[in-house]
Amino acid sequence: MSDQIFAILGTGSYAPERVMTNDDIATVVETSDEWIVTRTGIKERRIAAEGEMTSDMATAAARAALADAGLAPTDIDLVIVATLTPDMPMPATACIVQAKLGVAPHAACFDVNAACSGFIYGFDTAWAMLQSGRYRHALVIGAEKLSSVLDWSDRTTCVLFGDAAGAVVMGPAPTGSTAEIIGARLYSEGGNTELLCIPGGGSNHPAPAPGDPPRHIQMKGREVFKFAVREMDDAARDILEQHGVEADEVSCVIPHQANLRIIDSIAQYLEIPVDRFYINLDRYGNTSAASIPLAIDEARRVGRVKPGDLTLLVAFGAGLTYGSALVRW
Repeated sequence: MSDQIFAILGTGSYAPERVMTNDDIATVVETSDEWIVTRTGIKERRIAAEGEMTSDMATAAARAALADAGLAPTDIDLVIVATLTPDMPMPATACIVQAKLGVAPHAACFDVNAACSGFIYGFDTAWAMLQSGRYRHALVIGAEKLSSVLDWSDRTTCVLFGDAAGAVVMGPAPTGSTAEIIGARLYSEGGNTELLCIPGGGSNHPAPAPGDPPRHIQMKGREVFKFAVREMDDAARDILEQHGVEADEVSCVIPHQANLRIIDSIAQYLEIPVDRFYINLDRYGNTSAASIPLAIDEARRVGRVKPGDLTLLVAFGAGLTYGSALVRW
């Protein structure tokens, strides 16, 4: 195990050009801007262009992160893509991104599917692999084309999600820098899979046939809401306690961007002012695994995350999965 300190060296993000507002959705399904905003806080989301794949968005975000880190694709020896919407079941989207970026053939490349917790799962995995001493620079990407798995006649789900990608480059902390990955924790409760899932399309139903389960997102909203608030609160408290950090020491909380009411509840339970939470779901909706890295990149670029700041990341997702991480910049 290496005694090297590792940090986030660069960040990047990508969102498709097409903006779909709540009024636009109201032309597709019975809903309204007021109904959506009141229940979720979402005002608009991005939708990938026809033919634009998850790997395309992931590659764009990765290029931006590499440029921010001042590294070349050939410096990367580990690529992890967190996604529930891969380009295809096989091969891994990470391998497709490797080829599009020009990452060297010796790099390890694989996907992680922990749904909306996927980025934190990939982040912790990459950190552990870096600490093993066998890898030096990791590229962790969260990317989703959720518009491809939505039932556009179901207003309880289609109004929530959008397409995007975010990426971070992880590696040895610069000499004299305060930057450091402090810790991460992962959890799952697999007995609740039916609360949030895509039931069709797996090995149990490999080909479309009459009567097959749907191949779009199914969600029991009330149950998921309760789980999200409870477990994100627990995950945040656990990691703060583990590292002896008080809530008022956290400069910025970057939560999974699913629902404004969830974020407000977590802020209340943690007793951290909501203005210390970085929120962009009003403009992007829920982008699943892309949610946190997209928000990280934006928060850095608008000055909400500065050198020396302590940032708390926390997420939940299908599985049901959840997790948290602490990062100093």
